[in-house]
Amino acid sequence: MSAEVTTTPNASLRLRRTLTLTDLILYGIIVIQPVAPMSVFGVLSDRGRGHVVTAILIAMVAMLFTGISYGRMARAYPSAGSAFTYVAQEVNPTVGYITGWSMVMDYMLNPLICTVWCAGQANQFAPGVPAWIWKVFFAVVFTLFNLRGIKTSARINTAMAIAMGAVVVAIFVAGARYIFGAPHNAAYFTRPFYDPSTFSWGGLFGCTSIAVLTYIGFDGISTLSEEAENPRRNILLATVLTCFVIGVLSAVEAYVAQLIWPASQPFPDINTAYSYIAGRAWAPLFTIVGFTLLLANFGSGLGAQIGAARLLYGMGRSNALPKSFFGAVDSKHRIPRNNVFLVGAVALIGAFLLEVVAGYKTYSLGSSPLTWETAKKILNGGEAYGLGAEMLNFGALIAFMGVNIAALLRYYVRSSEKKLGFLIPPVLGFVICLGLWLNLSRPAIIVGSIWMAAGIAFGVWKTKGFREQLSFEVPPEE
Repeated sequence: MSAEVTTTPNASLRLRRTLTLTDLILYGIIVIQPVAPMSVFGVLSDRGRGHVVTAILIAMVAMLFTGISYGRMARAYPSAGSAFTYVAQEVNPTVGYITGWSMVMDYMLNPLICTVWCAGQANQFAPGVPAWIWKVFFAVVFTLFNLRGIKTSARINTAMAIAMGAVVVAIFVAGARYIFGAPHNAAYFTRPFYDPSTFSWGGLFGCTSIAVLTYIGFDGISTLSEEAENPRRNILLATVLTCFVIGVLSAVEAYVAQLIWPASQPFPDINTAYSYIAGRAWAPLFTIVGFTLLLANFGSGLGAQIGAARLLYGMGRSNALPKSFFGAVDSKHRIPRNNVFLVGAVALIGAFLLEVVAGYKTYSLGSSPLTWETAKKILNGGEAYGLGAEMLNFGALIAFMGVNIAALLRYYVRSSEKKLGFLIPPVLGFVICLGLWLNLSRPAIIVGSIWMAAGIAFGVWKTKGFREQLSFEVPPEE
């Protein structure tokens, strides 16, 4: 398999460049979520024995290295294919295909698990409506919004960022009133960073490995390279700034939470821990935070579907996937409409299939028999979210490692100037991602390996043993 770069302008319909730097940052923040640590705060606190703030800050530094690599590669190849294009051009087209296929798993699962989570949360607020109806509703709404075009999605992102920002401010205000409502010594305010009574290196590193997942999704910014104004500058800035903003915001959210609810006090429900924390500061926030997390996952699912559609477009245009379907652009809205429909269909069907698989494992292989009642509980419950979230990281971390290698080769190994600034970020980014990937759960590794095997088999068939040429367009910067 070989690669060829072409720059033929106006040869066919292209994606439209309308996204500003602000649009890109808002997209990244929405996909990652401004309330990112809230959904997993209970798990983080339990694993790190209260050192959530420190773990989030360490994770931020780690992901900034990979974010720098993504931004630099977007300068060289402002393409919707993202990691697929970077690795194919700098490492090897076959390795690029494998990287792209691993990203497809990541990007397909993100809107899928967001559909599952939103349906489960909406079912709690409106239990009279079965969760399966909510799954259909959210999968359809994600698809309809994304069919309206990229600028419509950008406006929706702005509105959601404002709404979630208002809730975060309310939490900070209520939290400050609660915290300063009683006298405290200096140790009280430093405890979230370091508590000698509970600290352990194993607990901190274990918490950090989970906290890194707070940032997964920032790479979606690079898939919008062909719809961004001045992509060679703005993609790098947006990627790094998004990681930094989310990291600082997440650290402050965790800091306030740990001051309100010490790690020594168990949560009534570890999965909704932050709702209880907010409710302790101000009772109405218990419900408000629940709605906010629903909104956050809605935005994340909407943004993830955009990224998935653009990744498939990049692979289709390069002939790694059937070009007539995946490489087509709608003439009216200038979007890869076929891919939007496909991702929506996968999210809908997958939401049911993943629920059944997870539920069967829980009820049939466990102590409870698989009866009609338990089957209904499976379809109306949230059994699939945890399983899907674990599987998602398999593909994401492979892509992160690939991009770090590509950045190392292009900017250090093949460069006449051997600058440490081009050596340290990709090396540290690769090593950290490799360590996380090796510590994935066994189910994630098994399912991910099956997905990769299927993709490689398809690639062998599609490219006649990876001998056919792939064409990588670098679109004009209009």
